[in-house]
Amino acid sequence: MSDAATPPSTDPTSAAAGPVAEEGTKTLPLVFDEPRGRRKPPRHLADLAAAERKALLEEQGLPGFRARQLSTHYFARLVDDPAQMTDLPAAQRDELVSALLPPLMTPLRTMEADRGTTRKTLWKLFDGALVESVLMRYPDRATMCVSSQAGCGMACPFCATGQGGLQRNMSTAEIVEQVVAGARSLARGEVPGGPGRVSNVVFMGMGEPLANYKAVIGAVRRLTDPTPDGLGMSARGVTVSTVGLVPRINQLAEEGIPVTLALSLHAPDDELRNELVPINTRFSVAETVEAAWNYARTTKRRVSIEYAMMRGINDQGWRADLLADVLGSYGDWGWVHVNLIPLNPTPGSKWTASDPADEREFVRRLEARGIPTTVRDTRGREIDGACGQLAATES
Repeated sequence: MSDAATPPSTDPTSAAAGPVAEEGTKTLPLVFDEPRGRRKPPRHLADLAAAERKALLEEQGLPGFRARQLSTHYFARLVDDPAQMTDLPAAQRDELVSALLPPLMTPLRTMEADRGTTRKTLWKLFDGALVESVLMRYPDRATMCVSSQAGCGMACPFCATGQGGLQRNMSTAEIVEQVVAGARSLARGEVPGGPGRVSNVVFMGMGEPLANYKAVIGAVRRLTDPTPDGLGMSARGVTVSTVGLVPRINQLAEEGIPVTLALSLHAPDDELRNELVPINTRFSVAETVEAAWNYARTTKRRVSIEYAMMRGINDQGWRADLLADVLGSYGDWGWVHVNLIPLNPTPGSKWTASDPADEREFVRRLEARGIPTTVRDTRGREIDGACGQLAATES
């Protein structure tokens, strides 16, 4: 990895840490900062607030009011062909589109599962970096799972993305474009079930969202800004996942945007979590869960605890009891919900899913202690589109 030699920083969220020793698994350093010297993606209207779009056009000698028309085409009408933007003067159309709607990413491949209702798209970004997004349509909703980084620096040994390392952060607009592309597919009836709209966005694709904090918050604001400034989604339909960057969780709690926080915990004890989720060597289970509880207390939004069930690793009954102890210590006022994830296989991995009987016993023990628990409905396994499987390769 290109920045493994970055000197340690006093800021615990901006440094590279040593590798985690895990027998039989490739070890990678824990990396928070993207490699230096990467070119920035072209500036796009989704990177900017409404007033900034207007100002940019005026700086370039173009009419500022055209920014709202371009925003309407992009966010409300989901137009991607400039020829359809007939309210823009033909003589200025190319210049206006070039200023605020430059191409950001090219679809290389779309794979389908679940009779076409799960679609994984491989994107090539402007600099050749590869990312993936997944559209999942259910009877009552349509969810976009988006990437926030090309690769990931969190080095979790059971996750395909984490084992690929971090290439770079994505821009706000690159994140938003994944959702807009999914919205276009639904609006155009390309997904079985007839025309529809994106109702939910989960930041659970490639990358650690809170390690790319500024761009991710920008994307959340674009998703929730009223149309045509943004997509007009409800913040309650947006979930931001994290492995536990405690300072950023606390920062997110103060943003005033009531998104759902999903904490990828995967173990209730420091000894095991240090191995499974290397960020735990910086922020302990107690510190991480306290930050999640503080988020729930501040935002009045229930936190989701993500827990990938791994056979013989973290699925013992006593660990269910310990998880209940850790979460229950903050009271039972409905602040938390446990989401158990059947581990999705990745090529060459020694990690396997829990035995169904062990999974049921884990659920039983948590529920007996008053911890609301569900088992995630896994979608897209056969196209490597499920949780922890995104690796973004052209092969």
